Amino acid sequence: MTRVVVVDDQALVRQGISGLLEVAEIDVVGEADDGQAALDTIAATAPDVVLLDVRMPRYDGIWTLERLRESGSAVPVLVLTTFDDDAAVLDALRAGARGYLLKDVTLEQLTRAVRTLAEGGTLIAPTITDRLLRAIRSGPPPPGADAPVEDLTERELEVLRLMAEGCSNREISEILFLAEGTVKNRVSTILLKLGARDRTNAVLRALHEGILR
Repeated sequence: MTRVVVVDDQALVRQGISGLLEVAEIDVVGEADDGQAALDTIAATAPDVVLLDVRMPRYDGIWTLERLRESGSAVPVLVLTTFDDDAAVLDALRAGARGYLLKDVTLEQLTRAVRTLAEGGTLIAPTITDRLLRAIRSGPPPPGADAPVEDLTERELEVLRLMAEGCSNREISEILFLAEGTVKNRVSTILLKLGARDRTNAVLRALHEGILR
């Protein structure tokens, strides 16, 4: 079973999400009500995915993401937010979140998102708004944007587009009829050429540079 930590400052929301995930056979191994508690819980439970609220008192979601990045943690984080939090979501993606969902999603959408991140995928393109796209292209460049961008091959662009759609390496290999190891190598090359530290940052950089439209 996929192991999840749920982070939200509202106990009722936290308990509701946890209960629904358990029904869907996703193992909730911990809960936290702010960023510091989240870091402690993540360290103690080693989850496959973290569900993280952005707006929390004291230590919020962005602070938590930045601390996870500084510690070298590779745990994928799915941000849960409200409709009008585009700026916060963009900050979260730049801080290392692997995707986001609105809090009014269905249980099916939530469980699919959790499993996608657990398998190495991202969730950006399916739900990203026009405002977010404009903010990415007109706002400050993502981390690593001072590095030169090398040209991507046509096959690397195909892989990058599927990364932006949230596909995991396994899904990309099935779509493009490539070995999963080959896809992993191509993803590594894409990160190197874009000067990106991870898949999410690579997609943000590609959007900012106009490589993805």
